[in-house]
Amino acid sequence: MHNQILHYTNENNIEIWLKREDEIHPYVSGNKFRKLKYNIAFAKEKQHTSILTFGGAYSNHIAAVAAAGQLEGFNTTGIIRGEELGNDINKTLAQNPTLAFARHCGMRLHFVSRESYRDKNEVYFRESVISKFDNPYIIPEGGTNDLAVKGCEEILSTEDERFDYVCCAVGTGGTIAGIINTASDHQNVLGFPALKGEWIKGEIQQWSSNTDWKLIADYHFGGYAKINRKLVSFINDFKKEQGISLDPIYTGKMMYGIFDLISQGYFPQNSRILAIHTGGLQGIAGMNKLLNKKGLPLIEV
Repeated sequence: MHNQILHYTNENNIEIWLKREDEIHPYVSGNKFRKLKYNIAFAKEKQHTSILTFGGAYSNHIAAVAAAGQLEGFNTTGIIRGEELGNDINKTLAQNPTLAFARHCGMRLHFVSRESYRDKNEVYFRESVISKFDNPYIIPEGGTNDLAVKGCEEILSTEDERFDYVCCAVGTGGTIAGIINTASDHQNVLGFPALKGEWIKGEIQQWSSNTDWKLIADYHFGGYAKINRKLVSFINDFKKEQGISLDPIYTGKMMYGIFDLISQGYFPQNSRILAIHTGGLQGIAGMNKLLNKKGLPLIEV
């Protein structure tokens, strides 16, 4: 994927480049492609015919697995948080572009209560899933496992060694772990969590023994999928000025944080910053439905 320099001027001669991982594939884009690459290969090697995974109603991961399964010839099942969504499936699909897309790709949707969903990693839950859904290959929520981290280790290339900072949005921690594992010694890896809480540090440490990285936890805007008028305005202005769409869950918050840190003088003079565009643009349609209900401005696409 190519690196695109942003049209940006700063008295400290700071350069910002965006690695366009979002352009890898129209439906399995960015870090989702990276995470699924070796998982799909392993499922084929073990002769699985179906893949099962977990996610919320607007999950990029659910959409990506559905699309990848269709492309690679797997049956797919999504265990979706929120049993109420299954009460009137036609209404749910009409109101939820992500789940409608997943169903269009052939994914079987199975809705469970939030209480049951919390037990998704328990042995009894996994055993019940395996018996019910034809011994599927199971991929965790968000897609992060050893094979996913291996895929994300391929995000950075040798040409990226010229950058001083590598910035990445953080969800389940797999993408930044892969970046941390392959970053050069002179590079500073900065993660911008989309969720509140210190727990994510432990998750990242599971996948990387390198300790030379930092989380910038000031730009989650209240938590996962939380958004306000200021962030919408930033995303829309960025699209007008740079010609690049950002998603409101991950990359929008990361880029807002980078620009805010620059304004505070966080980065030294002549710094070269590489930000990773991890995709996730499919989520804009669903977010706009929520923004419309709240009477907030919409994200321009």
